[in-house]
Amino acid sequence: MTYNRAVTSTRPIRTNPPRYWPLVSAACVVPALLDALQTYIKGHLGDKPVVSWPDVIFSGSEWLFLGALIPIASSLARRFPLRRESVAITLLAHFCGSLVLCLGWAGAGVLLRYALGLQWNMTFGDQLASWVLTSLPWSVFMYFTALGCMYAFTYFTEAREQEAQSARLSAQLAEARLGALRMQLNPHFLFNSLNAIGVLVRDSNTVAASRMIELLGELLHSVLRADARHEVPLAEELTFLGRYLAIEQVRFSDRLRVRWTIGDDAKAALVPGFILQPLVENALRHGIAKRSEASTIEISAEREEGALVLRVRDDGPGLIPDVDGVKGVGLANIRERLRTLYGDAGSLSLTHSTELGTVATIRIPWHVGTDG
Repeated sequence: MTYNRAVTSTRPIRTNPPRYWPLVSAACVVPALLDALQTYIKGHLGDKPVVSWPDVIFSGSEWLFLGALIPIASSLARRFPLRRESVAITLLAHFCGSLVLCLGWAGAGVLLRYALGLQWNMTFGDQLASWVLTSLPWSVFMYFTALGCMYAFTYFTEAREQEAQSARLSAQLAEARLGALRMQLNPHFLFNSLNAIGVLVRDSNTVAASRMIELLGELLHSVLRADARHEVPLAEELTFLGRYLAIEQVRFSDRLRVRWTIGDDAKAALVPGFILQPLVENALRHGIAKRSEASTIEISAEREEGALVLRVRDDGPGLIPDVDGVKGVGLANIRERLRTLYGDAGSLSLTHSTELGTVATIRIPWHVGTDG
């Protein structure tokens, strides 16, 4: 059977927000220069203007110390993202972070005053305590201001990424729907389906003919739905696949046998829409159609270690080595959709059956809908 080689997704998934603290830290240079300029200008005012360069340096350096301590907020923002289910822990962590920033800012300021000869008439400990109490409100305010900027940058980036991902998923879903429609509406498929209906009508088997027409209508309705979703319950996907196979069984008559092995809880799991039909179509075209004797397609679904495993097995000729590397449109579509939806957690593999034929296996994370 003509299939791709085993395919595994390699696209990384972002697990941490980008680091924006260098931008916030760099922004502290502006108020540092302005504060130093303000102190310098004040030193020239009055009858006896005197510029105290230690005061000028200290005024500017305070802001630079703040910029150097901004990574505290950045680190905690990455460790504690703002999520509704953990808002209390997040706020507590950031409150402690603001206190650490305050202590660091005050300590650096006191040490700089000593270095510049701007000591107060008190011990180092008293100066530190006084400076902590004086800078506490401003430190907390600046901490949460910087934190808000980083959260805003992060969520803006995430929103843009989600928008881009949604656009990719919509395009891929449209491609899958059109691909399914193309497989179902190719002249050979339509000719055989309409010919089978004609035979049933000539034999006055109006019940079977009506059922055949009904299946065709339902199949096309499923493909052309305007409200198609990226993921559907497996039960819905199997219903669609059952209609497709019911039509194909009229074509192949008693040469096609279908065996379903579906786990008790698997039907509620979510899967990408139209994900199984390209595999079944390949099994029919390259497996069943090439044999004159009766053949079997087995479709199975089960839960394995937190993953949903879907398999399409046939007893056709099996993988053909010299054409095994050829890329098919349907399989390439499955690979890209699994990569986009699940990253490294989604995979498609194709292997020889233990006896005869090919086994196509899709593995995706186990998850169900909110109503499932």
